[in-house]
Amino acid sequence: MARKGWYFCLKHQQVEPAAGCRAAERLGPYADRETAARALEIAQERTKAADEADRRWNAEED
Repeated sequence: MARKGWYFCLKHQQVEPAAGCRAAERLGPYADRETAARALEIAQERTKAADEADRRWNAEED
């Protein structure tokens, strides 16, 4: 499978094109370099949203 887009390398803490470090060390793909540069921020936002969804789910069970 061909990899496309941009990735954020967790090992090197930098944006990489498709030809970069192995997948286990990267976040992505992202549509462009600027979005890949925000990968950690995006992951944090998604985690926060998932945690809030869990809180709402658990509150409904009470």
